[in-house]
Amino acid sequence: MSNYVIEMLGIRKEFPGIVANDNINLQVEEGEIHAILGENGAGKSTLMSILFGLYQADKGVIKVRGKEVSIHSPNDANDLGIGMVHQHFQLVHNFTVAENIILGKEGSFVYDIKKASKKIKEISERYGLAIEPDMVIEDITVGMQQRVEILKMLYRDADILIFDEPTAVLTPQEIDELMNIMRNLAAEGKSIIIITHKLEEIKAVAKRCTVIRRGKFIDIVDVATTSAAEMAALMVGRPVNFKVEKQESVPGEPILSVKNLNVMNAKKVLGVSDFSLDVRAGEIVGIAGVDGNGQSELVEAICGLKPIESGSVYLNGKDITNISIKERNDLGLAHIPEDRQKRGLILNAPLTTNMVIKEFDKAPFSSKGILNYSEIEEYSKKIIERFDVRSGEGINSRAGKLSGGNQQKAIVGREITSQPELLIAVNPTRGLDVGAIEYIHKELVAERDKGKAVLLISFELDEIFNLSDRIAVINAGKLIDIVNTKETDAHSVGLMMAGIKKEA
Repeated sequence: MSNYVIEMLGIRKEFPGIVANDNINLQVEEGEIHAILGENGAGKSTLMSILFGLYQADKGVIKVRGKEVSIHSPNDANDLGIGMVHQHFQLVHNFTVAENIILGKEGSFVYDIKKASKKIKEISERYGLAIEPDMVIEDITVGMQQRVEILKMLYRDADILIFDEPTAVLTPQEIDELMNIMRNLAAEGKSIIIITHKLEEIKAVAKRCTVIRRGKFIDIVDVATTSAAEMAALMVGRPVNFKVEKQESVPGEPILSVKNLNVMNAKKVLGVSDFSLDVRAGEIVGIAGVDGNGQSELVEAICGLKPIESGSVYLNGKDITNISIKERNDLGLAHIPEDRQKRGLILNAPLTTNMVIKEFDKAPFSSKGILNYSEIEEYSKKIIERFDVRSGEGINSRAGKLSGGNQQKAIVGREITSQPELLIAVNPTRGLDVGAIEYIHKELVAERDKGKAVLLISFELDEIFNLSDRIAVINAGKLIDIVNTKETDAHSVGLMMAGIKKEA
């Protein structure tokens, strides 16, 4: 008997216009944390969807604990002890934690919620998940929702756990907590497969790493003896520069001016309080803060997605406080949103529609109310090629069928190509591989160098320091300080993020 708990041998999967998996091998040892690394659209999620029964391979063999198996559905996978946390969570938001966990596992028309809740609480305490069964999903954080997905697997007695981009929507603190949870699970004998683009996370928890590039198996490496740079080069097929090269900024007049802004949050209390900030032409200003400290409310108020209680917003000297979203767009405001699926794309529409959604009423995309499809298609092709958006059916692919990373690249490409005066970028590289991050960072700096203004909101402090000329620190909706990036460090910014301003 082999010591592999999972073997996927010679796996091939084709979709219209694309070979997602081309003769891929994956072997996972019992009790190990095994990483799968690859570019956006490399075929990682497809491979795991085959293991979980969402797709069936066209060719190849799957063995679980040494025995060849056929997995035709997630129920088959569950019966084999395989569970999966998807990149976009599968939860009913107005149900409780307990109701979500037992959904599909009731066993009969009558179920004992008290008995289920007791088991859920025991599992939560055993693995340090800190989740109460009666919590309602819509009332808890994204990080806690992910823990509910983990509980769903453990409740079904899964001992082979698949995590698809598990940290894409988590704060740094939540990421650290998840890494500890994974270590605890592995120590209990669980086998974990983690798909991630974040090399530092692979280095932190994984034993071995399988590298995939454009649907093909490239190599399997020992994580402890392979550098992050070597893994990055294997993934994209070339050396990757982790630090963006840029000249000193030459800022001009303010493009964005926020004055004494007050904005309510979802709890009907001030999420942004007396906030003032200028972003000048030819500079990148980064907003640093722990998630949930007013960043979302600030961005939504500037973009017209949330009403302003008091204060004002100016774009190129024009008061935009009370004008429509379309008018703001027409004045040169572009927005890479926090949630790419809710705010960034029409998932059921093709890429062509999504690429011109803000400009379809303008020449050359339409004339006298008649759409010019050839111009729309040509424009969409340019964005997709320039930003390497990978899809099976090209510009006709439905946005919802793209991987999360390719959805992100499509949005970034659309917003940058619109030639904005002000680009508001919220976690612009979330879910992207290192090669794509390198490219997007260069594009943001290029916008700055063209004399545009860039407001960057990121929960990755490294990204804030890498790109920003100035850093504005926010805590509890209030501006703590604005500092020149070259004159500060991560420790000082971290203290300000906690609300502690260094005295002069």
